[in-house]
Amino acid sequence: MNLSTTHFADTKPHYALLDGLRGVAALLVVIYHIFEGFAFAQTTNSEGDGLITTLNHGHIAVDFFFILSGFVISYAYDDRWTKMTLGGFFKRRLIRLHPMLVMGAVIGTITFLVGGREQWNGSVTPMGGIALALLLTSLMIPALPNTMHEIRGNGEMFPLNGPSWSLFFEYIGNIIYALIIRRLSTRLLAVLVALLAALHVWIFVWDLSGYDSVGIGWTIDTINFWGGLVRMLFPFTVGMLLARTFKPRKINGAFWICSAILLATFAVPYIASEGAISLNSLYEVVCIAIIFPAIVWMGACGNSSGLTDKINGLLGELSYPLYIVHYPVMYLFYAWLIEKHFYSLEDTLLMPVMVIAVSIALAYACLKLYDIPVRKWLARKFINSK
Repeated sequence: MNLSTTHFADTKPHYALLDGLRGVAALLVVIYHIFEGFAFAQTTNSEGDGLITTLNHGHIAVDFFFILSGFVISYAYDDRWTKMTLGGFFKRRLIRLHPMLVMGAVIGTITFLVGGREQWNGSVTPMGGIALALLLTSLMIPALPNTMHEIRGNGEMFPLNGPSWSLFFEYIGNIIYALIIRRLSTRLLAVLVALLAALHVWIFVWDLSGYDSVGIGWTIDTINFWGGLVRMLFPFTVGMLLARTFKPRKINGAFWICSAILLATFAVPYIASEGAISLNSLYEVVCIAIIFPAIVWMGACGNSSGLTDKINGLLGELSYPLYIVHYPVMYLFYAWLIEKHFYSLEDTLLMPVMVIAVSIALAYACLKLYDIPVRKWLARKFINSK
């Protein structure tokens, strides 16, 4: 998901620290998925309980992204609608998000072919299913479980590139913002946030999904769709409310403080539950409702200069490409872990470091050689030409 401001917001001050924090969260997601791979390989080979032992709550970086998206979209566009049409808004969002979404699907196709077209159960997927999956993913049309184009056999909405599910909900959030949320007064927006908070608590703390976490939305069954929609809309609107009510104060060292809080938040171990309430989910809901908005507020209050400014710029540029291209590399890594029966850093030596390095290099190459040039061309053709 992408949170950068667009051409319409160029006259406004830019929150560079928020770009940097988005990049920090994207890097932590990549590391989290390394440890998710160890847990996935264990359960696939029936040799462990499948608990992620490091950065256990790394998946809620997605919810942090949703808050950032809401904040930046509201900041960039709320006062622009007298000069901008719905079509203009959607063009800008598509130009910003969709080129890398397509590239993620292409890279996912390549890695799936390199991996022998194997589903997780070992069966080989026909080429027709792969071609259909590539087409539908590029059009942001999710795969239903057990259909021909659900090519990995584990129910992913976008099996060529699993994290694309969050972009699916991000697109829905953008549509709802443009049609409804932007028209709400701040007071009505606060009421909407309160209602969504209640739904959020009900779905996750009472564990309606049975996942014992907020980690839903990646497949298209009933609870994942409606739960994923609430999972997106609550932090998304929290970010918008924060943008409307934000009053900055100077905070020195905000980037480093916020980065440390993010790391500490993700690193809290799994919290076992007793009774009907999911304590693990309760912790994650508190992070999303309280800690993450506080981080965004502090990040927006901080100053970026010198070395910190360069770090924020690089991290901000890399964040979306890294998020959207790293998981196809993870698929190959996961298959390797399963084949070798490796379940820890001690088993794998330098392979996780190589996976992270390849993901970053691939994201940087896609950014410079594809994403930026394509977006510039699309902007000239569909926005700046008018």
